Amino acid sequence: MSSDCIFCKIIKGEAPADFVYKDEDLVVFRNIRPSAPVHVLVVPVEHIESINALEEKHSSIIAKMILKARDIAKQLGIADSGYKLVTNVGWGGGQRVFHLHIHLIGGWGKSI
Repeated sequence: MSSDCIFCKIIKGEAPADFVYKDEDLVVFRNIRPSAPVHVLVVPVEHIESINALEEKHSSIIAKMILKARDIAKQLGIADSGYKLVTNVGWGGGQRVFHLHIHLIGGWGKSI
């Protein structure tokens, strides 16, 4: 954990969040500045700065993050209408919190 990382503070209960899911490896909480009707963040408990910091040992947590995002999309009722999984990497890629996370974004409705 990083002492100045807002996501680490959320994970430790030192900062508030509206959690959708928690376990020993992952947390999922609502984005405080949503860009869609449904916008949650899938975050590993381990502090990993970004995709660029991933190592082979992180393979299982990455798979778990994607599978949990799929499950949460079902839980939040957006799996059938569609959703996005977005990960920003580095400042130039739009990353503003340097703790690996996946944005699960959707809820715009069904196509005709």
